[in-house]
Amino acid sequence: MRHRRTISLLTWMVIVLGIVASGIGLFSGDGAEKGGSHPFYTSIRGEKIELYGTGIYKDDSLSAASQAIAQDGITLVAGIPLLLVSLLLSLRGTIRGRLLLAGALGYFTYTYASYCFLAMYNDLFLVYVMLFSASLFAFIMLFRSLERDGVLMNSQLPAVKIGFILLLIAFLIIMLWLGRIAGGWRQGTSPEGLEHYTTLVIQALDLAVLLPVMVLTGGLLVRRQSYGYLLAPVVLVKAATLLTSISSMMIGMLRAGVHVSMVELILFPIFNLAVIWCLILVLRNAQEPAPPAIPLPIE
Repeated sequence: MRHRRTISLLTWMVIVLGIVASGIGLFSGDGAEKGGSHPFYTSIRGEKIELYGTGIYKDDSLSAASQAIAQDGITLVAGIPLLLVSLLLSLRGTIRGRLLLAGALGYFTYTYASYCFLAMYNDLFLVYVMLFSASLFAFIMLFRSLERDGVLMNSQLPAVKIGFILLLIAFLIIMLWLGRIAGGWRQGTSPEGLEHYTTLVIQALDLAVLLPVMVLTGGLLVRRQSYGYLLAPVVLVKAATLLTSISSMMIGMLRAGVHVSMVELILFPIFNLAVIWCLILVLRNAQEPAPPAIPLPIE
């Protein structure tokens, strides 16, 4: 693996800072969400927003803070262990370890990009920036290494089915986000979920980056092109971790008494299960590189 030391150093940095950021986010609240009162804030659009009012997310809305705390929980109990295990496997030279590591780094890149641009400013801002930067550059170097070495799959891989599943999920999420934006246009108001924030950061990241990559990967798999085999594990690991976080977020929102769209409550867990199934198939069929041939002694 090229840039092995740099990727390892950046990944360890993400692991340590990720524990700090998610641990503080998860445990810094004083329990106001369990019966205490939440302050209200009138946004520039005249909407009264219920704030979380405690801990590191005290200035975020009750909805956004509930989602962030749920995501911190997933990051701490699933994201960090996945990053650690995949790093150790990649250092042993396994292709599955490198693919898992690329997907895990993609999850941290997306997660802390959203924290940098969406969360209200707090004392962890520079930690979010370092996490975003370290995971992004580690991902780029690792992906370039995988691109150079190539990724081969067994012929039993149902590439066409996985491709259509990715295309379907991408299409439905695009329609979901466009429907939310169009709803605001029809009513002449801000979109649902904007609250006191400046723009729809998650929807922007999804519509500009994540969903186009998912569509590209799905199309390449349907056509059984080799580059799709490289993108598929990365996209699936990223999607699986992200959708697990979203499912956890929605549970956290329901517990906090925040309204959750019934469509989203049904679709995202289904997407999550479908993506995990596809990921298992891809990792099971990824071919490990052949060990280098040992030259025979010359007699």
